[in-house]
Amino acid sequence: MNNFTYLQAAQAKEATGAVRDGKGAAFIAGGTTLLDLMKLNVESHGQVVDINNLAFRGIEPTADGLRIGALERMSDVGEHALVVQQYPAVSQALLLAASPQIRNMASIGGNLLQRTRCGYFRDVAFPCNKREPGSGCPALDGENRGHAILGGSAACIATYPGDLAVALVALDAVLTLENPKGKQRRVPLVGFHLLPGTTPQRETVLEPGELIVAVTVPAAAHARKSTYLKVRDRASYAYALASAAVGLDVQGGQVRAARVALGGVGTKPWRSGAAEKILTGAPATEATFRAAAAAALREAQPREHNRFKVELIQNTLVRALTEVAGKA
Repeated sequence: MNNFTYLQAAQAKEATGAVRDGKGAAFIAGGTTLLDLMKLNVESHGQVVDINNLAFRGIEPTADGLRIGALERMSDVGEHALVVQQYPAVSQALLLAASPQIRNMASIGGNLLQRTRCGYFRDVAFPCNKREPGSGCPALDGENRGHAILGGSAACIATYPGDLAVALVALDAVLTLENPKGKQRRVPLVGFHLLPGTTPQRETVLEPGELIVAVTVPAAAHARKSTYLKVRDRASYAYALASAAVGLDVQGGQVRAARVALGGVGTKPWRSGAAEKILTGAPATEATFRAAAAAALREAQPREHNRFKVELIQNTLVRALTEVAGKA
């Protein structure tokens, strides 16, 4: 781990300006991802900029939904009564993630920015296009059991590891970002994370110095009837092999609105418009759910060790849809 300086920012412009200036600074809130990567020498920063004193707090209803400050801790959001009651998939995704100790430390904004758990990425003895563009991707023909089957490229098949982003993508969440000039912009979360393509080192649309300020989630019937189902190797402190965040508005046995996102199988939180198209207007039956699951995986490209994920994520999605439909 390299030596670095520490700056505790009192204002957003101080923080964003320090990171924008090109001297290798990075924001730190909970530090549960950044410090790990620095210890592994996967990331090297000359300065860390502590943003915990910034006013990016609050879990509060708005005129059309819910606003969550980017510096709120995962545990506080996951256990908040409004989130539990009106956005259960978000609560479940948070409380199924990591460990209680990490959830008490990790911020919402930091969680959305966590980087892949690919072993080749996290071990500097191996080449990795995310760390060193053009060096190669050993996972393509190596150990790829945990890797992505959706959204990969010849440069990278690393899986996006998070739970929260999958639930938020399903429920049409929007991020508020602030740049070093103090200007804010709103970005739908579904377009925030980037596919690897030929530039896997660029993972989000964040510009230099930009910060996540808040997350807003629209209120909707399908948000109230939502769930997050996670399948993993062990019951706690494990990343998803497959997960599904779904929301359904079912009236009289018919699906009026549907939201579907998949985790553990994509290079980014994977919203499935194909599954939603099959579901919307169709009867809420197992046959419909299985057709939607098949559509969601139509473009899957599994590798040698992760072919099992195709059937696993389909069954996970069907189970999640069945569970939500049963509550309608």
